[in-house]
Amino acid sequence: MSSFASLYPQHIAELQKRTATALKRHGASSLVIHSGQPGRIFLDDMNYPFKCNPHFKHWLPITETPNCWVIANGEDKPTLVFYQPLDFWHKVTPLKEDFWNSHFDIKVISKPDEIKSLLPADLSGAVYIGAHEELAKALGFSQFNAQPVLDYLHYHRAYKTDYELECMRQANKLAVAGHIAAKNCFYEQGSEFDIQLAYLNATGHGENDVPYGNIIALNENAAILHYTVLEKQKPQKYHSFLIDAGASFHGYAADITRTYAFAQNKFAELITAMDEMQKRLVTRLKPGASYVDLHIENHRQLAQLLVDFDFVRLSADQVFEQGVTRYFYPHGLGHHLGLQVHDMGGFMSDENGNTVAAPEQHPFLRTTRGIESKQVFTIEPGLYFIDEFLTNLSKSDVNSAINWSLIDEMKKFGGIRIEDNVIVHDDGIENMTRDLNLA
Repeated sequence: MSSFASLYPQHIAELQKRTATALKRHGASSLVIHSGQPGRIFLDDMNYPFKCNPHFKHWLPITETPNCWVIANGEDKPTLVFYQPLDFWHKVTPLKEDFWNSHFDIKVISKPDEIKSLLPADLSGAVYIGAHEELAKALGFSQFNAQPVLDYLHYHRAYKTDYELECMRQANKLAVAGHIAAKNCFYEQGSEFDIQLAYLNATGHGENDVPYGNIIALNENAAILHYTVLEKQKPQKYHSFLIDAGASFHGYAADITRTYAFAQNKFAELITAMDEMQKRLVTRLKPGASYVDLHIENHRQLAQLLVDFDFVRLSADQVFEQGVTRYFYPHGLGHHLGLQVHDMGGFMSDENGNTVAAPEQHPFLRTTRGIESKQVFTIEPGLYFIDEFLTNLSKSDVNSAINWSLIDEMKKFGGIRIEDNVIVHDDGIENMTRDLNLA
């Protein structure tokens, strides 16, 4: 953890700088950032799993404790109000001595309403940042999640500090361990549920610790983009395995996808070709490049692949120009990654909140922003055999050029997605996922 101790001061200094600028632009005096509070299940005495406000965990790696607050004005040492209740029913998270403590003026409360006496004396210039505006109103705030403040913070959140990048490397390290365990469980013919347990055990995560619901998809289930069912029964025959699963470290996410064939066959060859295409696309990430252009280049390369594998009997140019690739690949090439899996700022063109929409023909692309140094992206091209899209393809003008017998043969495999997490540097890219030797 010594590296975090050396990297964290610059991280806090950068957050202080951003806070001071955001407040000055808005004419406000302080940010009051709420970690969140538990949500009670309807007609029950239990709560939903707690998920921390990303603006809170941006400041420090407290991710599991509700009713905490960070109060910052960009100049003075920020205040951490830490919630440590007297509770004989539940395990209480203690306040530990760690690399970040000395950077905060720490106050401890045992009841949530004790925050009242620790808030800024004049709340008229304070901006509440959090999910519970009714609570904020009751406490006396008049500004809630002010959009100009959020716009500025979200825009700059795309530029990761060295501390954040190290957290994301560690998250990738955890996720890669999980992916290796999951792959082994697949070849040992485990069920989707078995594979999930192997993944969680290898990462040291509980189901609520992962940054998103793991996609553990065997065979045709891989055609469902966000498949999270986890069947307990093993399939009668194993054909393929798509795993889209991440990990968390200090509040930062990894988001990795791999696809495997159970036997050496045409689908295995297709995976190899997709893997080579994905690696080529990763090399195109560089400062000044356009993510939209890279996404479109992905479709051009996919068009060639569809021709090479005899799925479509047209030229690659015809496949691309007539939009055939969109029937096989309906999502975007990737997204920003950080405190959230689909991190903020991907559509923003400036710090004033102006945005650039996704192209009309590619509505599910999650980032249109120019690529710059210190940004982190996923690169995740896909190829799927989805009944809904194939039905539409059969009604299109290119129906007669489609090799339907081959597509019918491929349906049992579901689809392919391959995803790495990549840092853009001034002098090149850093593929955090491949650097850990995840094939």
